[in-house]
Amino acid sequence: MTDSLVIIPTFNEIENIEAIINAVFALEKEFHVLIVDDNSPDGTSQKVLELQEQFPEKLFLEVRKEKAGLGTAYIHGFKWAIAKKYDYIFEMDADFSHPPKDLINLYNACVNGADLSIGSRYVKGINVVNWPLFRILLSYGASFYVKMITGMHVDDPTAGFICYKRKVLENLSLDTVRFIGYAFQIEMKFRAHLKGFKIKEVPIVFTDRVRGKSKMSSSIIGEAVFGVIKMKYISLFQKNKF
Repeated sequence: MTDSLVIIPTFNEIENIEAIINAVFALEKEFHVLIVDDNSPDGTSQKVLELQEQFPEKLFLEVRKEKAGLGTAYIHGFKWAIAKKYDYIFEMDADFSHPPKDLINLYNACVNGADLSIGSRYVKGINVVNWPLFRILLSYGASFYVKMITGMHVDDPTAGFICYKRKVLENLSLDTVRFIGYAFQIEMKFRAHLKGFKIKEVPIVFTDRVRGKSKMSSSIIGEAVFGVIKMKYISLFQKNKF
């Protein structure tokens, strides 16, 4: 059994799911993959079931009843991974915006001392492909905003390409995590920061999805903008709730 599990949350990713699974399993290091699917109407979970025949004991599937948000999908996956005793637990998107080959770099960063490693778009300049200028400015500006409010020294706090050591997730009170969109990514890093875990950013080149639809929405952006302020307030004045 490998020590590493890659969690990929999905909703309507039929155009990407087979290719991303094959890409992970083609790496020189062995990773297992857990797909957490929110009952996609396009047949994503059915395709995963087919692929499980090809990859027994390596590919796993959890199907939830309905679309309930990125954060809750990852929490579901984290609990599954902790129960199965994986030592290194990864977040990765299904759409190839996160290069699968960089899973190995994230893994090595944690093996070599980090508690949490982040595939970062901004730790060495701006490494984003196929995004319009306004999207780059929104994302980069959000990163600066989060650093200013939280005090975290993380250049890409909204990143969703991450490796956690199991001990980090075991110590973050997963049932009290509040946010479900991009603010979820910020909250997880902020909680790890407050616990004193060592965070390391690993440079990646982020490429916008070619197939399928983005899940970005104005409500997700709003959650991140106002959620960061609320999160910081709670961490200062209501620590028992954080």
